[in-house]
Amino acid sequence: MNKVYPSARDALADIAKDGQVYAVGGFGLCGIPEALIEALRDLDVKNLTAISNNAGVDGFGLGQLLATRQISKMIASYVGENKEFERQYLAGELELEFTPQGTLAEKLRAGGAGIPAFFTKTGYGTLVAEGKETREFDGDHYVMEKALVADVALVKAWKADRSGNLIYRRTARNFNPNVAAAGKITVAEVEELVENGELDPDDIHTPGIFVHRLVVNASPQKRIEQRTVTPSSKSSSAAGAEGAATA
Repeated sequence: MNKVYPSARDALADIAKDGQVYAVGGFGLCGIPEALIEALRDLDVKNLTAISNNAGVDGFGLGQLLATRQISKMIASYVGENKEFERQYLAGELELEFTPQGTLAEKLRAGGAGIPAFFTKTGYGTLVAEGKETREFDGDHYVMEKALVADVALVKAWKADRSGNLIYRRTARNFNPNVAAAGKITVAEVEELVENGELDPDDIHTPGIFVHRLVVNASPQKRIEQRTVTPSSKSSSAAGAEGAATA
């Protein structure tokens, strides 16, 4: 079975449909499947539910799908970097299922493991628990959370072989393994593709059985939300001298 597609658009063209649920890997902009998100935007499918830790930023990541009004519902744990998200939500144009970050990760992990629901202390006694079953175990109170399974999962990995075995690089692993397992169809975007047998089995994070399609994006942008740098000693000294002269 050939899992490798010539482009992100080719990998999604015959499976992308209106009204689908998409799970998307990444944390902030780290480890997001940039090319697959852009391809989904260009395919112009509508009324999507997006499961993701966050909603990207304006003009990049899932922010592109918000700008084109392709997402009607977000299931997320952090949405603070996107002004268009804020505008749509406050205007009642976008549905939001706000989920604690650890709970979101476990809902995806459970979906991939075939576990329909689980109990967690997180959110008990808060708005998060409204309308959900609660139960007491050994004197502690828990909320029942249902697992998440997506029609399509989009993930970003560093390296893959042609069977779809994936290796993530450093913090880009984040939500990607759980997302990959939780998709009925999982499409992985990778920077490097090698032949079967070239990956050390001990290095593989997501087994190829979870991955249905692969696309290579050798040069992703890898943006960050907020770049903060420490001033050099030279600029710090100059600033101090200027302050002393002013004083």
